[in-house]
Amino acid sequence: MQPGCRTGVDPPTGTHAFLPCPRPERRAMFDHSPDRPLPAAPGVGYKAQHFQDILDAPAPVAWLEIHAENYMGAGGRPIAQLKALADRFPISVHGVGLSIGGEGPLNADHLARLKHLVKWLNPASFSEHLAWSTHDSHFLNDLLPLPYTQATLARVCAHIDQVQTTLGRRMLLENPSTYVAFTDSEMSEIDFLTEITRRTGCGLLLDVNNVFVSATNQNWDPRAYIDAFPLAAVGEIHLGGHEEDADEYGAPLLIDSHGAEVVDPVWALYAHTLARSGPRPTLIEWDTDVPDWPVLAAEARRAADLLAPLASPVAP
Repeated sequence: MQPGCRTGVDPPTGTHAFLPCPRPERRAMFDHSPDRPLPAAPGVGYKAQHFQDILDAPAPVAWLEIHAENYMGAGGRPIAQLKALADRFPISVHGVGLSIGGEGPLNADHLARLKHLVKWLNPASFSEHLAWSTHDSHFLNDLLPLPYTQATLARVCAHIDQVQTTLGRRMLLENPSTYVAFTDSEMSEIDFLTEITRRTGCGLLLDVNNVFVSATNQNWDPRAYIDAFPLAAVGEIHLGGHEEDADEYGAPLLIDSHGAEVVDPVWALYAHTLARSGPRPTLIEWDTDVPDWPVLAAEARRAADLLAPLASPVAP
């Protein structure tokens, strides 16, 4: 057990009394028109070894997501391949290095490189994590959780405002995978995320695997979390794999690894989410031990099968 943390026994949901903080029409300020919006269909995280496979036989994949930090260079094969893919598919840009929850200011150079990428690519979506990964001048190769306090809330909102103003577009914020809860948190994760959307006008990226991982590790009901989540703000859903271990007491401990197939309980939680939210763009994340294209396409096809019954009927 880490100092200053506790295990959870209830889902991180509920209500919290916030001081009024009106932000007029924040969402409208950052609306933009991408060349191709994300469809309510499966996408996958793009990996260079799949480039030709995607061009030859992409079905059922309808869009692609990239990690921003892999495409901040000036040129070369990665940029050429990305431009070729962007001619055929909507692209979502997923950041992993802004440290939205960090105590210090956002890195100006990193933000400038991100702005350049977004300007020329004009992606359908940009998202980042509710996490921190920097301390002073040091970058930590991990996405670390935050206490849900008023001070943290103000800092995260200020950083999101800065990102959205710099990029000139609305961003999505992803819910974290967690292993413990902070004793000094003043509100639930649901209330924290809801208030961020209200203050900044940002949208949310709902990672269903993260919900399952956090619920298992902290012993709360993942369906109750989904039922309380502000689903109207969700612009994208993520699905991925995890590794299973055990803590010092023998209880299950799940590690969000993005290195395996989506497990059946996560598929069931995804189906429950879609029943409440309606169809949403859905990404299959697989970042380590990346399989051959047919395996990844099969995961996308499973998402497509769950999305299909929810598609709007075509008028005769």
